[in-house]
Amino acid sequence: MMKPSATLATRAMARGPAKKTPKSLLAKRLPDHIRPGLLVLFVGINPGLRSVAIGRHFAGHSNRFWKLLFESQLVSEPLTCQDDWRLPDWGLGLTNIVQRPSEGIDVLKPSEYAAGRKRLAARVQRYQPHVVALLGVTIYRRLFPEQKTGGISLGLQDKVLAGRPVFVLPNPSGRNAHYSYRAMLASFQALKCLEPD
Repeated sequence: MMKPSATLATRAMARGPAKKTPKSLLAKRLPDHIRPGLLVLFVGINPGLRSVAIGRHFAGHSNRFWKLLFESQLVSEPLTCQDDWRLPDWGLGLTNIVQRPSEGIDVLKPSEYAAGRKRLAARVQRYQPHVVALLGVTIYRRLFPEQKTGGISLGLQDKVLAGRPVFVLPNPSGRNAHYSYRAMLASFQALKCLEPD
């Protein structure tokens, strides 16, 4: 009988050496989709490699962002990542706190979050969205480091960013196992309820 570690090593060898991400891909950036008077500015952590490879936000195969937008009625028709540029038509915008793409967030540096916070605050100040929706508790903790202790609830927060209310949503990535799809949808629906009449 083969030891489990030997089995894993054998499988890894059969797959071949790990592929390195091309530097040209890591140098790409996604454009923001923002304009004045937005209802909601969605803020992601940073683009994934698939997103920058095709030049579209939330392009990961398992990402639920687009489905959540439609099912929460924040948009009136089903959209895909190919429609990211159309979000301002519904009063919605997209940006990321860190512009550099990566395979995961564990490689992002504190200095990148700090620079991203300044950039984001300037964007919010300039465009004045009705609410800033952070896609994940991680972003909230990075923007407001004094909140490191205790749990962070989803929804509207006591903190503001550049004078605008902050709403925390679950990260819609397929890697997020902390929230069920039902809980994610309920949060997006709660955001929808904040829209002014």
